[in-house]
Amino acid sequence: MAAAAASRCLACFMDPEAAKCSITISSRQTINFSHHHRSHLCSLSMNGCQGDPHLPLGTIETRSFPAIPSPSLALDRLNSAISELKANPPSSTSGIIRLQVPIQQQIEAIDWLYAQHQFLPRCYFSGRGQIGNSSDLSIDCTNGNDQIQLKHNLVSVAGVGSAVFFQDLHPFSYRHWKSLKRFLSTQCPLIRTYGAIRFDARANISSEWEAFGYFYFMVPQVEFDELEEGSMLAATVAWDNALSWNLGHAIDALKATLSQISSVILKQRRQVPWTPMLSNNHIPSKTYWNLAVNRALQKIRSNSALIKVVLARSSTVITPTDIDPIAWLACLQVEGENAYQFCLQPPNAPAFIGNTPEQLFHRKWLGITSEALAGTRARGESMPEDLQIELELLSSPKDHLEFTIVRESIRRKLENVCNSVLVEPKKAIRKLPRVQHLYAKLAGRLRSEEDEFDILSSLHPSPAVCGFPTEEARVLIAETEVFDRGMYAGPVGWFGGGESEFAVGIRSALVEKGLGAMIFAGTGVVEGSNASLEWDELELKISQFTKLLKLEVPLEIKS
Repeated sequence: MAAAAASRCLACFMDPEAAKCSITISSRQTINFSHHHRSHLCSLSMNGCQGDPHLPLGTIETRSFPAIPSPSLALDRLNSAISELKANPPSSTSGIIRLQVPIQQQIEAIDWLYAQHQFLPRCYFSGRGQIGNSSDLSIDCTNGNDQIQLKHNLVSVAGVGSAVFFQDLHPFSYRHWKSLKRFLSTQCPLIRTYGAIRFDARANISSEWEAFGYFYFMVPQVEFDELEEGSMLAATVAWDNALSWNLGHAIDALKATLSQISSVILKQRRQVPWTPMLSNNHIPSKTYWNLAVNRALQKIRSNSALIKVVLARSSTVITPTDIDPIAWLACLQVEGENAYQFCLQPPNAPAFIGNTPEQLFHRKWLGITSEALAGTRARGESMPEDLQIELELLSSPKDHLEFTIVRESIRRKLENVCNSVLVEPKKAIRKLPRVQHLYAKLAGRLRSEEDEFDILSSLHPSPAVCGFPTEEARVLIAETEVFDRGMYAGPVGWFGGGESEFAVGIRSALVEKGLGAMIFAGTGVVEGSNASLEWDELELKISQFTKLLKLEVPLEIKS
């Protein structure tokens, strides 16, 4: 199976020969303090895709130290540990070592990231409640006198710099997946690669997405982990002499990054001042949107095999003052119940941020879960009104059709690699602060952990963000949409040794200081859809962003 999978890419969306672009990806990222209008500190690193995916690393290790009171002391301890590592290096010619220091304070990872002053690359990922099923994660949170191992669930992760990154001139393939897995181990569960994959590798890469390429993953050089009852600061070095990147290079690069890390962390406000908009340009405009939806409906009603297509819109917002993507992301957390928050920003790139309710899949050993999410309604202003809207959604034939297409497609794909699949609940309501959706949860057991790549390639893109059948929907999207989705609606998440978790990159935006924001939203078109109502649904879905651009009181933060 592995040999066959190695020759293919992520379904028809990951075809190596299908798309050509002008990006150049070397085996080394260089320090660049200025790129056009951008002024960021960038770390030096190696590209793991250039290594031999079949050659195991010589060393994969996590070194834990006793818990200490503050981030500044944790930073001092890491610097000492790095000096010790340099004085007594392992003899292996390739490896990855994570050094981690628990902190006896609960500090939010988003606040730590905000304090790091635009250091790139950077990433952030927050799961729904906790990242993955980390209840068996054991961390030494003692002061060194008592050797008691306490268990702490991982809530969110922020990282800057890359110990190793993964990017290539070809779309994400089995070989790339093996290159990622080479740096991961079940014995080191917190060594993870965070990143994202394009929605459609066949589409041309536009300038705003150029630095992301077909995919971008990173193992952070410096990482801050927010735990349920504490925090942790970690530093990671990775090296491979075959890539002309030895341990000495890696340690020097890490020390350069650590010298820029701030330990002064202030609690951010979870709302930003009202920001006026100079312009808000929708692609497509409402007129062309109506034409596109009606054209799709004609296709569905014809003899075509097409049953559903998801059409998207890009809204470019220009403001007179800078939009800080991390500040925006912190505001999205106010509405983050039952949702994932994420940020990914490679060197010389804008930040891709989002607050998505949709899980693509979560794997823990052989166990796997996925979700079907479709149909959208606003929340009611009162409990009776909210219940009435919920009942309308549950009884809507149009939304039932759209939801059933998504659920059954995911079920069939899971059955291809699982011994059995359980769907429970089969149809329920998932409520978010501004919207509510039809929802089902699917669970199965993989026949082999090697099936992880097949799951990713099979589940993406789901009918919830593309349509059904997949290829017919993809072709219509390519013919209809005149902007590049990039990572919007693509997989966003992380790979670990025995675990991985990916969300779907919807309810998202591309943000950069000095450039404003490009906000994305999509809606499913099936028999019974109405172009005007679908436009209203787009407005509802982007309201969590537009609330930051007009005089509107954000939702209160729960104490």
